[in-house]
Amino acid sequence: MLDGWAHRKIDPGLSAMATQLAAAGVRANAITYAGLVLGLAAAAAIAFGAYWAGLALILASRLCDGLDGAVARINGKTDFGGYLDIVLDFAFYGAVPLGFMIADPEANAIAGGVLLLAFYVNGASFLAYAVMAEKHRLKSRARGEKSLFFTTGLAEASETLAVFVAMCLFPQWFAIFAYAFALITLYTTVSRIVLAAGRFG
Repeated sequence: MLDGWAHRKIDPGLSAMATQLAAAGVRANAITYAGLVLGLAAAAAIAFGAYWAGLALILASRLCDGLDGAVARINGKTDFGGYLDIVLDFAFYGAVPLGFMIADPEANAIAGGVLLLAFYVNGASFLAYAVMAEKHRLKSRARGEKSLFFTTGLAEASETLAVFVAMCLFPQWFAIFAYAFALITLYTTVSRIVLAAGRFG
C-alpha cells in the first residue's frame, strides 16, 4: 500500500547511489546477494537477542534491496536478476520472524508460525498471479519498472519493513505484531484471489 509513496520519496537518493555503484563496476546481483547476507545476519542477531543490531542489519539489507534494482536499470536488467531478487526477498521475509521465534520460542513460536504461514500463502498468490499475468500478456508499472507483474496490496514491502522495525524496537510485543500483520497479509492474499477470479475466471 505504501510502496508507491515510499518509492517516490527514496528513488532520487537511490538513483544517485546506484550511479556511483554502477560506475565502480558493482553488479546488481552482487548487491542482491549482499542484501540476503545482511538479512540473514539480522535474523541471527535477533535470535541471540541483539535486537538493535538486528534492526540496523535489517535496514542495511533493505537498502540493498532498493539499490539492486536501481543498479540493474543502469546496467541493464536480466530475467535472472529479477528472479534472484524475488527469491532472496522471500528468504529475508522468512528469516526475520524465525529469528524472533528462536530468541523466545515459548512466547513467539506460535505467532511466528502463523505469520510465516501467512507469508507463504501470500507469496504463492503473488507469484501465481504473476505467472497468469504473463500468460495473459498483462503489464503493470504500479510499482515501477519490474521484471515480473507486481500486484499491489495492503501488505507490501514498506509495511513489512515497518512491522519488522517495530518488532525490533518492542520485541516483547512480537506476538501481537505477528498476529496483526498475519491478518493484514491474509487480507492481501484474499483480495488478490478475488482480483484473479475477476480477471482470469
